[in-house]
Amino acid sequence: MAPYGNLSMVYFQDFVLEGFEGGLETQALLFAIFLTLYMVTVLGNLTMIVVITLDGRLHSPMYFFLKNLSFLDLCYSSVIAPNALANFFYPPKVITLAGCATQLFFFSLLGTTEGFLLGVMAYDRFMAICSPLHYPVTMCHSACTRLVLGSYCGGCLNSVVQTTFTFRLSFCSSNRINHFFCDVPPLLQLACGNTAINELLLFGICGLIIVGVALVILISYGYITVTILRMRSAAGRRKVFSTCGSHMTAVTLFFGTVFVMYAQPGAIESMDQGKVVSVFYTMVIPMLNPLIYSLRNKDVKEALQRLGQKHMATLRMCWRKTVCPAGWMEASERQ
Repeated sequence: MAPYGNLSMVYFQDFVLEGFEGGLETQALLFAIFLTLYMVTVLGNLTMIVVITLDGRLHSPMYFFLKNLSFLDLCYSSVIAPNALANFFYPPKVITLAGCATQLFFFSLLGTTEGFLLGVMAYDRFMAICSPLHYPVTMCHSACTRLVLGSYCGGCLNSVVQTTFTFRLSFCSSNRINHFFCDVPPLLQLACGNTAINELLLFGICGLIIVGVALVILISYGYITVTILRMRSAAGRRKVFSTCGSHMTAVTLFFGTVFVMYAQPGAIESMDQGKVVSVFYTMVIPMLNPLIYSLRNKDVKEALQRLGQKHMATLRMCWRKTVCPAGWMEASERQ
């Protein structure tokens, strides 16, 4: 206890994640929804990573970035989903101060990195379509690796700033976080000091990142659109539109929801709506990204078919060796 004007402050070392309101039936329904979304997310993104890694035809810059996007989505949802699932049926719903800071750090790191990576993917498509002769040199493996590492560095910088400034505050009004995970807006509501600098950093940095990356994407796709319209081959235009359409769908979903949550002045006061928006960009979008890229991408679908056929052939060979005697097999092969 410490004096604070005419009142007293209590400094908390643990927080309670209130999550969603409702009785046991509502919690059970939400648990089933979250579990389904998370399982599909893990399965879809792991499948994309395995297919792109094993199929040599997909070893190109575009699929290198797509594999990294799947890895980010897998980690991104794993920072939130397991703890949220446990809290649906675990009444205390307690998270320590260190645990809350760790969750916020990795959530901000992975989310910001994904935003930068979507911008890098737009630049990759711009180089591939608008400057195909320079593309192999410009987007060599080392350049792609540096772009991915740069995305992580940008995400780490934002994460360090947001986490450091948030947990420099004193949380004394309450220890109950009106959210299902630790995020900056609900934590600022619990601070007993002046949060103007924190709100300015949240609005300014997130707004700058969103606007900056969005400009890169819009300019890239502006040039891409002009180049596509000049193509004489209708089949070429359809292929390019299919690839770029998948990326634009992912970009629109991600940046649209993030803008609603972080890049508008009234976001901190509307936490009830914010929880619904947060479910969308922490659970739904990581699940949709592999579906968007696989269902609309002919190369990925063909790679999945080849991998499936190879797996079935391996299973048939193992079954024949197990069931059929070696002598009978040799006689059958001679005949």
